[in-house]
Amino acid sequence: MSDALGAPKWERLEKALDYAFRDSAILGNALRHASYSHEHAELESNERLEFLGDAVIGLVVARLLYEAHPDWSEGDLTRALSSLVDCRSLAGLGSQLGLGEQLQLGRTERSADGASNDTILADATEAVLGAMYVDGGLEPVERLARRRFVEALSPDAVRVPRDAKTDFQERVMALYREFPRYEVAADTGVEGGEERFTVRVMVRGDCWGEGIGRSKQRAEKRAAEAALSRAVREQAATRRDGP
Repeated sequence: MSDALGAPKWERLEKALDYAFRDSAILGNALRHASYSHEHAELESNERLEFLGDAVIGLVVARLLYEAHPDWSEGDLTRALSSLVDCRSLAGLGSQLGLGEQLQLGRTERSADGASNDTILADATEAVLGAMYVDGGLEPVERLARRRFVEALSPDAVRVPRDAKTDFQERVMALYREFPRYEVAADTGVEGGEERFTVRVMVRGDCWGEGIGRSKQRAEKRAAEAALSRAVREQAATRRDGP
């Protein structure tokens, strides 16, 4: 391979993926962060492949979970899927694949050690998965998912507990018979910025928690995590006081 990243690195990555790209250019695209493209306007970033990879890995893992656990409810499957394809899990996969050392990052991201940033690693992992799908279809993505998530796909896998957002919503409903409301408190407008959105979760007009994230969904999740302890305290107080 004659790509700028160098043949040895590409070969190591393909070995880790257990997939040899027919079109190496698409792999190069998948490893090109937006910060690098901003400095080299003629080069496309990996954001479109990231978008595709997010959908692809969700579909593949959802089907594998569906087939592996015929006795699990829709809620069980949903929670398992969310935990397997969330930022932390995909960043772990990216780290395992050695993506950090191969990412093309802009100067600012390089100086900030962006190669070890979980969000950047997770996004790059999605982009690589999207590239695999474009280049070779679902089969190589499925092979990788089976290896990565072997424990979650085993017959004796433990069901995943509720996520913070669902847990918080159910506690608020039990307390007040109403849903919490999420509102965007700030938006920097910086596309791809790790702290773009600030979201507050409101209960009866009172802010119970605040979260910051690249997307509204991530910021909402963090706001729910911040608010969950208060909901637990409120429920405990209600039980002590009695009817």
